[in-house]
Amino acid sequence: MRRSVVLGAWAVVVAAIPLIPAMPEYWVTLLNYIGLYSIVTLGLVVLTGVGGLVSFGQAAFVGIGAFATAYLTTRYGVSPWFTLPIGMLLTAVSAYLIGAVTLSLSGHYLPLSTIAWGISIYFLFGNLDWLGRHDGLTGIPSLHFFGWSLVSGRSYYYLIWFFVFVAICATQNLLDSRPGRAIRALKGGGVMAESSGVATARYKRIIFVYAALLACVSGWLYAHMQRAVNPSPFGLQAGIEYLFMVVIGGAGYVWGALLGAGLLTVVKDKLQDILPALLGSDGNFEIIVFGVLVVLLLQHAREGIWPYVLRRLPSTNGHAPLRPAAALPQRPKPKAGENILEVRAARKEFGGLVAVSDVSFTMCAGEILGLIGPNGAGKSTLFDLITGVSAPTRGEVFFRGGRIDRLPARAVARLGVGRTFQHVRLLPHMSVLENVAIGAHQRTRNGMLAAMLRLDRVEEAQLLGDAAKQLHRIGLGASLYEQAGSLALGQQRLVEIARALCGDPVLLLLDEPAAGLRYKEKRALADVLAQLRAEGMSVLLVEHDMDFVMGLTDRLVVMDFGVKLAEGAPREVQKNPVVLEAYLGSVA
Repeated sequence: MRRSVVLGAWAVVVAAIPLIPAMPEYWVTLLNYIGLYSIVTLGLVVLTGVGGLVSFGQAAFVGIGAFATAYLTTRYGVSPWFTLPIGMLLTAVSAYLIGAVTLSLSGHYLPLSTIAWGISIYFLFGNLDWLGRHDGLTGIPSLHFFGWSLVSGRSYYYLIWFFVFVAICATQNLLDSRPGRAIRALKGGGVMAESSGVATARYKRIIFVYAALLACVSGWLYAHMQRAVNPSPFGLQAGIEYLFMVVIGGAGYVWGALLGAGLLTVVKDKLQDILPALLGSDGNFEIIVFGVLVVLLLQHAREGIWPYVLRRLPSTNGHAPLRPAAALPQRPKPKAGENILEVRAARKEFGGLVAVSDVSFTMCAGEILGLIGPNGAGKSTLFDLITGVSAPTRGEVFFRGGRIDRLPARAVARLGVGRTFQHVRLLPHMSVLENVAIGAHQRTRNGMLAAMLRLDRVEEAQLLGDAAKQLHRIGLGASLYEQAGSLALGQQRLVEIARALCGDPVLLLLDEPAAGLRYKEKRALADVLAQLRAEGMSVLLVEHDMDFVMGLTDRLVVMDFGVKLAEGAPREVQKNPVVLEAYLGSVA
């Protein structure tokens, strides 16, 4: 409700600005450009600020939208309103093809590739005769809306800011949804997201296309407002400026996109007026001064200006209560004694290092199996082989009779295998509830369009309700809305367990779940795991706390240097001389 009130108040203020008496046309035109830039930067909030994919080439997609409508309207007389979906389709296809090639890159290679294709498209615009080469196209018709001709900057103002309003609503709705959490998980690393059932490569392509479509809309509006286009506004410098707007405003914040677009546009405009009067007209001094200002800003407000402003606004500290909803569907539990997991001679080599050497064991439904051994024994590597994070060099892994060792992690998760990690993998700036809800990603199906139109509210209530249920189960019901990064390490491990449980697994793999927990918390965790066993869930447990392991597990598998040393009941393993010597330190 509070977000709706803020958005409504903002819309009223924006609508009233041109009605102010004696409002100069100059300021209306400047606001039009801020609106056009804001549409592009809202896409970059999703792509770069939230998804972590840096792109310097968004200006090229603005150009595709502008040149598409310019060419179709001037050469073939197509209605401008028809050129918008045509341009968006052309942009979507182009972005998908470019993304299919470049989004598999990581590190600095991805932004470098966006520079490369951005420059390529810019020079393509300037060298095609039918696009007018570097002179571009002129005579673009103005827009007509129910007999009203948009011929002035003031008349275009409401149309531009209507699209800004739509883009804000769509982006906010998207980020506050199942797909939005999956997009945020991209920035936290692909392993955690894939292990929760998120198709990371698919979501990267989706947000790449989403950002490109918003840029296309901006280009379409720009072309009809200017009535002429040429390649100069769609080059690398413009792409860099769009990215600067996002960073200055606050890369992960919707309102930061508008703030950054407004500040950069106004500051650049004023510098172009002031500096020539002070330093002379020879030279682009505004670029130098602007660069210095950006560096100073990033030194003192690295997350951008909007978070800095947000911290100084009154905080409500309130959260809307979770809506009552029916429970999410659950997969049927296996029958007691059913063979759940079978590892056959699994081996993993890293070059000349053998991390796991021909390990075999089986698990049954409703069993807690402990996997113990010294540090470096290969336990976490074996977890990766079972969950699809890493493929075995040789050997086989079967889950409920089906082979899974060649499946990706997301496919293994969808079959009913949940896991935690030795090193906690949470999204620290998201709430505890949202972190846990990522675990249920593969249990629901609503996509991007339903999220942007808020047609997913029933399913969203079910998903968040289940996440809250799992948090109450592991004793963190009072921390639903705290930032995950603010919790102690032991509590963060419990959040990871709740996230894994939210996926409704049949087999749960826990990597050192009791590390960092106090005695009472360990006892509570042991009670939860015992309850899960009673419900028919199987648990594969890696843990160094021997008291915790011996009092909870049904059987143990002992590893050392990648080799299985022993297997059996806890009391039998405790007496095994090989285990005592290798792990417990002494035969005596």
